[in-house]
Amino acid sequence: MIRVENLHRHFGGFRAVDGASLEIRKGTITGLIGPNGAGKTTLFNVIAGRLPPTSGRVFMGDEDITGLPPHDLFSKGLLRTFQIAHEFGSMTVRENLMMVPGDQSGEKLWNALFRRGAVAEEEARVRAKADEVLDFLTISHLADEKAANISGGQKKLLELGRTMMVDAKIVFLDEVGAGVNRTLLNTIGEAIVRLNKERGYTFCVIEHDMDFIGRFCDPVIVMAEGKVLAEGTVDQVRNDERVIEAYLGTGLKNKVMEEHSHG
Repeated sequence: MIRVENLHRHFGGFRAVDGASLEIRKGTITGLIGPNGAGKTTLFNVIAGRLPPTSGRVFMGDEDITGLPPHDLFSKGLLRTFQIAHEFGSMTVRENLMMVPGDQSGEKLWNALFRRGAVAEEEARVRAKADEVLDFLTISHLADEKAANISGGQKKLLELGRTMMVDAKIVFLDEVGAGVNRTLLNTIGEAIVRLNKERGYTFCVIEHDMDFIGRFCDPVIVMAEGKVLAEGTVDQVRNDERVIEAYLGTGLKNKVMEEHSHG
């Protein structure tokens, strides 16, 4: 689905992404982990068109999408969410979803004035789709609530819901667990699995919660210092000495390995 080849993104002398190469296979829920400063979010931003790469290429299938702007990638079905949710706080949860589909006929003045029937029909379809999404995510009771008033976890569900309002193919999720209680995080994880299995979504998830990664992600890719360090199942990367060293440093490595071997 996505192939990244020797990607670099530098900020002056700082190499945030420093020659990363990886593949996100179609139909997977791929976890992307690594210590703070590993380059994970910068990698997401380059893939999703929010930052141009310094060098390297990004492919979606066989198509070179390097440097394409987010709205072009959106139309191709590549979407991303953010660590801090970007909702329209003064609008209801349902209205936030209804805003998502592009090229709605009601956005054009001529149609709004002279094709009101067609506009109303389209709006009813979008509204029905939004209600279906709310039902899928088990947040129908929040439909008429102002988005500013819902919890952090509910905002993460709303962000996931936005991806369902269009024909998403691959979704990049940046720290879905940040500021989210355990119950809601499980709800989010289960929704991701359902979207993956029932609707064919491919996901790539940045997350620090290793329980979440272990339950929902396979494979797991580990980044450190702007490079891909390891890839495998969660157990394989958890027991990889290079990964332990990247997270904790050599001083703690042996202690952690000893504790892990004793369960």
